[in-house]
Amino acid sequence: MLKQRVITAVLLLAVLLPVLWAPVNWPFELFIGVTIAAAGWEWARLNGLSGWATVAYALGVVALLGMGWYGLAQLPVLIWHLAMLFWLLGGAWALRGASPAWARLPGSLRLVVGPLTLVPAGLALASWKLLGLNALLSVLCLVWAADIAAYFGGRAMGRRKLAPAISPGKSWEGVWAGMIGVLALALFWATWIDAQTWVDGPSLYGRLIDGLGWPLALLGLLLLAALSVVGDLFESLIKRAAGAKDSSQLLPGHGGVLDRVDALLPVLPVALALVSLVGAV
Repeated sequence: MLKQRVITAVLLLAVLLPVLWAPVNWPFELFIGVTIAAAGWEWARLNGLSGWATVAYALGVVALLGMGWYGLAQLPVLIWHLAMLFWLLGGAWALRGASPAWARLPGSLRLVVGPLTLVPAGLALASWKLLGLNALLSVLCLVWAADIAAYFGGRAMGRRKLAPAISPGKSWEGVWAGMIGVLALALFWATWIDAQTWVDGPSLYGRLIDGLGWPLALLGLLLLAALSVVGDLFESLIKRAAGAKDSSQLLPGHGGVLDRVDALLPVLPVALALVSLVGAV
């Protein structure tokens, strides 16, 4: 299993790194499109569709994404704020009721929720790239730092279960560790990386700190760290309701695409909502 995970991770990096540093945007947009299509296909399978219906659903999600891309530069900031409201209210509702609440929803409504989570995340990912590679990487690394710190913090100190009905392995101690990891990363990034002459623009951390000051910026970062956990738990909830361990086996050793991007789904658009408050988007 470990060998599979390493091989898959190396292959993904071999694709992602050239795409990130490409002098034009279309390779990255193609990467986003393929990722969202795969996630849409998995969402359809987890929520009652099968066969060619899952492919049609995935293509429909990508078509909506393409429509958003067509006017990406003119997208209203309201979209990011609506996404934030969706994740704050909808995520809290879903997690409060655990998997039975999701399973009781009509299948058509569960399928509608798919584009509402996947399309804003895809558009936000493209928008972060337009703001600069430093900005994009700072958002991605926030999620990765929260996940890594939560994993090791939970293993070392985890006692109180966060959501045992959804994800028994997660603990409140892991959540706090993840938040501390995010704050440490923000301090390092804002004081060292953003100060380098080779960066192509301010990071998420620099934008929030310059616009809000340290205290409010740190609160915003804690919100993003918390939402990364919500995204992870929300995907676990959907899998548990479907009786699935992984969203698919598209990524050998890692499960599916949704398993890898779940925490990014709320963080990408909500981070844009936060920086829009200070006119830095």
